[in-house]
Amino acid sequence: EASVLSMTERETVLRTCVEECKGAIPLLVGTGTIDPAKVKDMTLQAMDLGCDASLVVTPYYVKPPQRGLVKHMLSMADLGLPVVIYNVPGRTGVDMTPESIALCADHENVVGVKEATGDVTRVDDLRRLAGEKLLLLSGDDGTDAEFVLRGGDGCISVTANVAPRQKHDLMAAALRGDKDEVERIGGPMATLNRVLFAEANPIPAKWAAARMGLIPNGGCRPPLDELDPEFHGDMEAALKEAGLI
Repeated sequence: EASVLSMTERETVLRTCVEECKGAIPLLVGTGTIDPAKVKDMTLQAMDLGCDASLVVTPYYVKPPQRGLVKHMLSMADLGLPVVIYNVPGRTGVDMTPESIALCADHENVVGVKEATGDVTRVDDLRRLAGEKLLLLSGDDGTDAEFVLRGGDGCISVTANVAPRQKHDLMAAALRGDKDEVERIGGPMATLNRVLFAEANPIPAKWAAARMGLIPNGGCRPPLDELDPEFHGDMEAALKEAGLI
C-alpha cells in the first residue's frame, strides 16, 4: 500500500514512526519506486524526518540492465542516507545479481541487502564477493532461518507483522546456530509463512492482523483488496497452528 501513498501521507506515517520509535529501533524506510527522481524525493524526505536508513527496491517493470541497477543504487547512496538494497525479482521483473550488489558494497552508505529470491545460496555468493561489508537480510519467510544458518544476518519479514516474538526468537536461534531450536520455533509457523502469500502481500497479513484484533479491519487500498473468502479457513487454521488465536 505504500506504493500509492502521497508524499503528504508518507510524511504523516514517517513522523508517527519517528515519534514512537526513534532511538528504540532503527527506522528503515522503503523509498524505492520506478522513477529515480521520486526515489530521491522520498529518500530526502526520510532523511529530513529523522529516519535511519532507506530500503531501495530495484526499479520494477522497466528491467534495467545490471550496470543501470548499480548506478541507481550508488546515486541513492550518494544522498547521504544509508541504503539497504532490496532485490525481489518476483515483484520487479529484474534480479540484481550478487556481482552487481558487490560492486555497490564499497560505498560507505550501502550497508546491506534484502535478498528476497528464496535462494539461500546467495548468502555464499555475497559473502564471497563482498565479505562482511554488507548486512545480509532474507526477504523470504519460508527460507529465512536457513538463510541465517548459512551466514546471513537476519530478515525483513512479512510473518513478523503478526508473529513478531516468534520471528525474533527464530532469528536469534538461527544466529546462534541452534538448529533444534529453529525447528521447534519454525515448525508451527511453516503453514502461516505459506498462507500469508496466498494473495499479494499485504492482503493476507492485514486480514490476519484484523482477525487477531490488532487492527480494525483487513481492507487494503486499491488496486489491492481484502483477502478472498476462499482463503479465510486456511488462514484461521494457520493462525491456530502458530498459536496466535
